[in-house]
Amino acid sequence: MITGDQRLDMRGMTWGFPGTRGEWGTPEARESMRLMTERLHTNTACVAFCGWQDTAFSAEVRFREGPTVTDDEVVWAIREAKNLGQQVVLKPILNVTDGTWRAHINFFDVDVPCEPTWSEWFASYTAFIVHYARIAGAEGVEMYSVGCEMVQADRRADEWRALVAAVREVYSGVVTYNCDKYQESHVTWWDAVDVISSSGYYPIDDWDAQLDRIEAVVRREGKPFLFLEAGAMSTEGSQHLPNSWALEGAVSEEAQRDWYAAMFAACERRDWVGGWVLWDWKARLHPLADAASDAEYALYGKLAEATVAERFSR
Repeated sequence: MITGDQRLDMRGMTWGFPGTRGEWGTPEARESMRLMTERLHTNTACVAFCGWQDTAFSAEVRFREGPTVTDDEVVWAIREAKNLGQQVVLKPILNVTDGTWRAHINFFDVDVPCEPTWSEWFASYTAFIVHYARIAGAEGVEMYSVGCEMVQADRRADEWRALVAAVREVYSGVVTYNCDKYQESHVTWWDAVDVISSSGYYPIDDWDAQLDRIEAVVRREGKPFLFLEAGAMSTEGSQHLPNSWALEGAVSEEAQRDWYAAMFAACERRDWVGGWVLWDWKARLHPLADAASDAEYALYGKLAEATVAERFSR
């Protein structure tokens, strides 16, 4: 159950990313979400999609035009998930059109004439986040994420607190922020949100050390915690470098399965870990026959799917 206290039981998947206009609200998307809930025994669907900015130093966030899904598609996905008995996390994610990872979005800390500024960017980003917070409020979404892996922006604590306050004016549910891996102890404004969440892409043999570090943050802040992302590709070596999209190697369902088994085993020894929203489940699934040749994070039809289903069914 998603609440603002210490009781979390998140057995979730990220669904629909990157949220390409026209891919949601279709019979294929409906079947994808049905298969996710039935095959994995999830209780939470994280509806995730992208807004865009041109470069890491652009001050304008674009979300009202394609390729971002329409508002009607977002509402469709929320309602479809709820019809399937799922709690919903709504997660708008900012991506950069030129391929730069969003963690590198950055501006000068002191404003300089003719240069883009943090204040310009936060005004545009806040409009993006508040727009979907209104939808989350109107549709009774249980949890709302105000950002994902914005490492350089994390240091702007005052702006984030103001953004969360603006979200709370239109949304009364549980608010979280999905910090990046290794950043849990560096965010200074956890007081502004209800739930601490992060991306759990940790090497297979490093989970205990990282959980020790995160636990200190959770105990200090006195807030519930979950991994709002976690996963590994089905590529040989991904179990040791699960955060790399660019990893090259042979397809290995075993590497992905072994990583998931180790992650679950480590987390289950920590009663403060409130669950996981795993990465990821596409709105347009690959054919089952192609699962054995797919080297990416998707779980559908792979050995790791059975590992996740077994854990979530408990």
